[in-house]
Amino acid sequence: MVKQGFTHCLQMFPSVNMAATAGFYERIGFRVVRYLDASEPHVCLYMDQIEIVLTQSNQEAIVPNREVHGYGYDAYFITDAQEQMENTLRELGVNIVRPLSTTDYNNKEFVFEDIDRRWIAVGNKQ
Repeated sequence: MVKQGFTHCLQMFPSVNMAATAGFYERIGFRVVRYLDASEPHVCLYMDQIEIVLTQSNQEAIVPNREVHGYGYDAYFITDAQEQMENTLRELGVNIVRPLSTTDYNNKEFVFEDIDRRWIAVGNKQ
């Protein structure tokens, strides 16, 4: 039986250097699968229920949403284990730009910065 409606969402990240970006995510625990010989070369990153697809950008640098639009994250990963995730990323030397707190929209979250300066929020509704 075919399930009606949407079932998943994945994140598309253009990258100036797919190898470097993949290396960053691999270091924090993502599994990397390269499709560099495809007609549209890309790299897939997998961790738990998250999938990120890296594509090759023709730009000189990635400009994060907060710079293009004035605010906003580039992705939001949902977990109930925010404290553990923040501690793990901190131990790996990842830049935590906003420590774990409860937002004014009632999410418990923290924010880290990836190698391409994207801000990734990690949290959940309270």
